[in-house]
Amino acid sequence: MSTPSYVPWTEKHKPRSIAEIKEIVGEADYVDKFVNWLKNWKPGSKAALLYGPPGVGKTLLVEVVAKEFNYELIELNASDTRTESVLRRLVGQSSKTISLYGARGKLIFLDEVDGLSGTEDRGGVGAIVELVKVSMVPMAMAANDPWDPKLRPLRDVSVMIEFKRLRMTSIIKHLKKICAREGIIADEKALRIIADLAEGDMRSAVNDLQAVAQGKSRLTVSDVSWLRARNRQYQAFDVLRMLFSAKRCDDARGVMNMSALDYETLMLWIDENLPRQYTDPEELAKAYYYLARADVFLGRMKRRQRWELLKYVIDFMTAGVATSKIRPYRFTKYSFPQKLLLMARARQMRALREAICERIASKCHLSKRKASTEMIPYLHVIYEAPGLAKKDISKWLRLDSSMESLLKKQG
Repeated sequence: MSTPSYVPWTEKHKPRSIAEIKEIVGEADYVDKFVNWLKNWKPGSKAALLYGPPGVGKTLLVEVVAKEFNYELIELNASDTRTESVLRRLVGQSSKTISLYGARGKLIFLDEVDGLSGTEDRGGVGAIVELVKVSMVPMAMAANDPWDPKLRPLRDVSVMIEFKRLRMTSIIKHLKKICAREGIIADEKALRIIADLAEGDMRSAVNDLQAVAQGKSRLTVSDVSWLRARNRQYQAFDVLRMLFSAKRCDDARGVMNMSALDYETLMLWIDENLPRQYTDPEELAKAYYYLARADVFLGRMKRRQRWELLKYVIDFMTAGVATSKIRPYRFTKYSFPQKLLLMARARQMRALREAICERIASKCHLSKRKASTEMIPYLHVIYEAPGLAKKDISKWLRLDSSMESLLKKQG
């Protein structure tokens, strides 16, 4: 019986073995790194954190490896089970028990852990870190961008395995195989257009192929001429490279549409990295002039609610900065904005303090306000002084190491 036509080709034609995945990714070493991590894992070992852009096979690799090595895969989306209590309930028990299905063991997989970076996820990252440390089964995680400061505790307890964008030749090769299976004679130029627009995203390429080729016996260039590159959400580092290398005003302005960052955050990234990209004093002064003008217009826009000024903000911070360069673009290693790091640390400290107050309030039957004003000051004194009382308090309140560190500091 043939597979129903409505089945997505991304599912119908996905690789089913490690060998098939290696055939697609070529010389990339992340397949072997993940397999070796799983083979050598033992209780107390680090988790695996698979990271890279969407559509490069992070989830697929975990599923295929689990099946090939006979592991019972427990797969959860971290951004859907984001609170501490939910994560402990769903993952905690699974991480301490053996498989009941005759499998070699369990493999816990948390997808989209970078979805835990919001303020509503207080305790979620800490819960995963604790589970990794005590888990009796291997734990793997996946993220598009793991470099958010709030995810640093996860990076500390993980083996980082990077997935890169797929080569165009690899995508074309896989598209040809799909066409052969579907009985489609495809013009290679048409497949090249699809692969080029996918920008290293295999899932996107296969979806596009199905959209233009399903139900046809031939695929020509004219069939794919209507395809246009999607408004992709690029990471900050990619956005900066596109901005600083832009040669025309339109190209620089277009970066804003392809960015996952809002204009205020992008302005902080530009401000932090301008001295790294522009070393000539003249071009640096000119770029900062335009960035300063953008900041002036931004302040005026917010104070007076004059949103029509936003176009000038974007023009100054993108086209103005990009056209300030005198020398040709050169590759530069960019840095995370220090202001964002400080703000993230402050938010993290507030979130930790609030979590401590919640636990004190629950144990002592107080309000969180009283816990903060009447109990926290005494805990600061106890945790700064030598003695064993703090160990008993930590155990009673179920405080993790980050909460203990906070209490050691004067409030």
